[in-house]
Amino acid sequence: METLQRTHRDVTQQLLNKIQTKEAVIGVVGLGYVGLPLAVEKAKAGYKVIGFDVQESRVDMVNDGINYIGDVVDEELAMLTSTKQIRATTDYSLISEVDAVAICVPTPLDIYRQPDTSYVESSGKEIARFLHEGMLIVLESTTYPGTTEELLRPILESSGFTCGKEFHLAYSPERVDPGNKVFNTKNTPKVVGGVTPACTKVASALYRAVLEGEVHEVTSPSVAEMEKILENTFRNINIGLANEMAILCDKMNINVWEVIDAAKTKPYGFMAFYPGPGLGGHCIPIDPFYLTWKAREYNYHTRLIETAGEINNSMADFVLERSMKILNQEKKAMNGANIVILGVAYKKDIEDMRESPVIPILEKLDTAGARFTVVDPHVKTFRYMGGIVETHELSKEVLENADLVLLTTDHSAFDYELIAQHSPVLFDTRNAMKEHSSKVKTYHLL
Repeated sequence: METLQRTHRDVTQQLLNKIQTKEAVIGVVGLGYVGLPLAVEKAKAGYKVIGFDVQESRVDMVNDGINYIGDVVDEELAMLTSTKQIRATTDYSLISEVDAVAICVPTPLDIYRQPDTSYVESSGKEIARFLHEGMLIVLESTTYPGTTEELLRPILESSGFTCGKEFHLAYSPERVDPGNKVFNTKNTPKVVGGVTPACTKVASALYRAVLEGEVHEVTSPSVAEMEKILENTFRNINIGLANEMAILCDKMNINVWEVIDAAKTKPYGFMAFYPGPGLGGHCIPIDPFYLTWKAREYNYHTRLIETAGEINNSMADFVLERSMKILNQEKKAMNGANIVILGVAYKKDIEDMRESPVIPILEKLDTAGARFTVVDPHVKTFRYMGGIVETHELSKEVLENADLVLLTTDHSAFDYELIAQHSPVLFDTRNAMKEHSSKVKTYHLL
């Protein structure tokens, strides 16, 4: 027994030594919004990195030094690939060459709003095939509490190795905020929870060697999994409150934005959240429902989460209803109206379309018989109703030909002076026209 314990300590120490000396080879499974920035930071820190992805197009772009993620600097990726500090592959047998691997694959909801863990499972099975003694595996995908130990660990242990003995396993949630100019992969604090204290120690050592942000250790993967759900549930519920206030303020003819500006003058006890046309992105609209699903196992109904979700999901209907009222005031019908949509990305200054709240709005406009033209400086084309929609350039002509201009994403690149001067009727769901509202002929605020 003493010999086995010494062997396990040796395995841990050997990996810690490799991390300290930068001899460790790092793998990243999934080269999307989370995986590629993480791979770049690890390569910049001096580690050889192998990126794994099932999409050949992504692999080819990475190997050619072509960037496709907004939070990655083009020149840095090109330099790292040209020096072979990063290489990408679809060949998972190369897992046998890595010492540590981060799993950064999607965890969407299925049609029943239940977690789809198929990407995590398939990644785990590929890693298990080529798992070797001394490896570290870290799951970064946002998921429900228990995934790491209840789902991923048994898959990895099917290799014949035991977690905490021959290999290390931990969970560390991604905290990527696309388009954030202040916080990014490198400087955002990291939370790490390992299956054993040794697992936590090794995973934390790797992140501390790569990142500038604080590494906060917790006692288990489940704590780390739950804290990520809490982060995004907190935002989901508070945005739901802001949206409900917007609906009520509309009925009472009160400017909700002025209300929020007044409330946030209080230096304590209040944090400002803002209404909008709905929730988008890969986290906030999705993550709370992992917990809703998991709670059923314990015969608990997460009422607050589900109510917030209902409110946020109803905003597309609210936007349609308001748009119809605005057109009616102009003695126009929604059926046959030409609606110009300003912004289709889920938030400002990025090209990310994941769970964009604008898509349900387009669908409702379609159903109501309206025609729409989409303008977005960051999105050139997007998938819609089984086809591809091309966006337009913002111009005087596009605006003046509209029956209603609907501002849904407040990109900094928009010429708001042009929008103010040439929009016959404007419905602003983001309060983006605050400084220009007096110049618009007919201006309506969410």
